[in-house]
Amino acid sequence: MNQKSLPREVTAPARHFTVQLSATRRGARLARLLTERQLDDWGLAYEAAVHVVAELASNAVLHGRVAGRDFRLGLRLRPDRTLRIEVTDARGDRVPYVHDPVGADAESGRGLLIVGAYADRWGTAEAPAGCKVVWAELGAPDREDP
Repeated sequence: MNQKSLPREVTAPARHFTVQLSATRRGARLARLLTERQLDDWGLAYEAAVHVVAELASNAVLHGRVAGRDFRLGLRLRPDRTLRIEVTDARGDRVPYVHDPVGADAESGRGLLIVGAYADRWGTAEAPAGCKVVWAELGAPDREDP
């Protein structure tokens, strides 16, 4: 390969991380910790992404669990610096939705509101074998200097 055959502009490659985890509270906690570590390795700020992963993984464990089936966490950093978070669970028949406003003393029902507050956009998609993917995108999670 000579210099004339090299592209004039090189863009940053997309980065990708995927892991399959048990559909338990421990698996949801591990998803959060692995996200923190992976984004730190990529040199990115991770606080917002960790909150989104915590909510989506928790929902996968609480509402998307099927006995004997795991859930999958996927992180993809695109060349435009958009971070896409995907959590795939085994319950394609249970599509998440934002509940009506919950009372101040309610212990649940705010997860997707939290996701919506941190993410630029989020949604769901069908996945093979009756599964579903809940995804969220966060724009340019650059690390801030202290």
